[in-house]
Parts: sequence; structure tokens; C-alpha cells
Amino acid sequence: MLVDSHCHLNFPELRGRLPDIKAAMRAAQVQSAMVISTTLEEFPAVRALAEAEPHWWCTVGVHPDSQDVMEPSESQLLDLAAHPKVLAIGETGLDYYRLEGRRVEDMEWQRERFRVHIRAARRCGKPLVVHTRSASADTLGILREEGASDCGGVFHCFTETDEVARAALDLGFYISFSGIVTFRNAQALRDIAAWVPLDRILVETDSPYLAPVPHRGQVNEPAFVAHVARQIAELRGVDVSVVASATTENFRTLFRPVSVPLD
Repeated sequence: MLVDSHCHLNFPELRGRLPDIKAAMRAAQVQSAMVISTTLEEFPAVRALAEAEPHWWCTVGVHPDSQDVMEPSESQLLDLAAHPKVLAIGETGLDYYRLEGRRVEDMEWQRERFRVHIRAARRCGKPLVVHTRSASADTLGILREEGASDCGGVFHCFTETDEVARAALDLGFYISFSGIVTFRNAQALRDIAAWVPLDRILVETDSPYLAPVPHRGQVNEPAFVAHVARQIAELRGVDVSVVASATTENFRTLFRPVSVPLD
């Protein structure tokens, strides 16, 4: 069985297709999914999805690229994270990819928001789901400054360098690979996926985005995480069942789901 450790089932591309999505997951032996929060406004819908299925869980947080939304406080995150279906804080992090005329110096609001999430994660003892794009040095620096090793977490949809992967692992974080690892132009990422310790890897779709080959260009969905697992198994020269077992155990170890055990 597999776990899709990062998906957005509340997004409009997917929320109207949930019966078909669940059937496809069963057919692909994808037992569980983590539904990721990107704003506090959407969190009630995210939590409702997790509450409706025994093997679905969720996070609470505000994506670094979300603007003109409710700004989270530590106390708000702690209150919402107390729900048993909330397994992590995030997704959070830094994203300097779309500066749109701004300077990195102008993104202090993102850095402060990231610090709020880290502090909340440390206080509640739940891991972080980290998004970083064009901002790896600041992301790693803030994680170190805020003592994020105390709570740990995962660098989701990893697309960074070998050096960043090693730094994340040194901080005690996991590395999650998405459908990007199947893309033709992603050999550098495949090289990283081949050496990251198997007990520190997660797999995800980030659906509805980034559908893996052979579905590239389509709307992504949790069932497609099986293609990510197969690619990693091929890179490592092992059967896909080895990757499925390891990544499911890693999900259990990192996020500690308690409502229904993973089989």
C-alpha cells in the first residue's frame, strides 16, 4: 500500500470527483492521503475531507505564496492543530520565485510567517511541511535559527540541489518526491532520489498539479503516486513493493497518525 503524503483534494479540479478519485486510489493500492492546507480560510474544508475518510489526514497552515489572506498566529495554529486528524503544520516555507518586481528584502512578511509556523510546530510537537522555491538558503537558515530540528518535518515536492538535500537530512527532515522525478528533464533530481536514504523518503502527487509520466499534462490525483514510487524503485534497483513499504512506514514514523492505523 502507498500513501500520497501531499495533495490538495479540496481544490476545484478534484473536489467534484471524489468518488472516482477514491476508486482510482483503491485500484492503484494507494490507501491514504494527506490533504494540505494553504490558507486558514480553506482549512474547514480541508479538515472536513480528512474527517470523512478513515485513512485521510490533513495539515493546517498558510502557503508562503498566499497573499491577502488571514495571517496565522501561533495560538490559532495551535488551536487548529489540536484536532486529531491534523498531523502537521504547513505547508509553510519561503517562495521567492514570483517576486513580481519586489526584492528578496521585501519578503520579510514571508519569513516572519514561516517563523510563526515553526514556533507553532515546536510547541505542539507536530512536524512541518516545508515548501521552498528559489529560497533554499533562507529556508535552511530560518529552520536552523528557529530550532526546527526539534519538530522535524518534510521538504515536500523536492526540486533543490544535492547540497540542499543533505542539509535537510542533517536537520532531521525527510525528502518527498513528486511526479517531477519522472519528467524527462529531471535527471539531476533522479540522481538525488537514487541516494537519499530509503528510510527518509516520502512520495506525493501535489495534485492537482505535476502529474507524472505517463499522465503529464493531465489533472493529477492521488492514484498517480504509484508512478512516483515505481520511478524511485527503478532508480534504486528494487521492487516497487520495497518503496511502498518504506514510504508508508516513513509516513507513519514522521506524522504518527492515530485515528486508524495504516495496514
